[in-house]
Amino acid sequence: MGDRGVEALFGVIYPPQVAIVGFGKVVQRPWIVDGSVTARPVATVTLAADHRVSDGHRGGLFLAEIGRLLQTPEAL
Repeated sequence: MGDRGVEALFGVIYPPQVAIVGFGKVVQRPWIVDGSVTARPVATVTLAADHRVSDGHRGGLFLAEIGRLLQTPEAL
């Protein structure tokens, strides 16, 4: 939905879905880099998951990996 200008979203899953990932619009935000505040492109990424199938820990690991890959695209 980020391509439509939505900054953040929270998806709803319906059986038999297990999870859904939402990507918000990339916006400039103040960010601390090497001790200084600078403008950086930032996007909100959300995950909704069925906890009967997977736990929140695995979801957190998945989101962390998405963040790592987006910050180092050469790893893709």
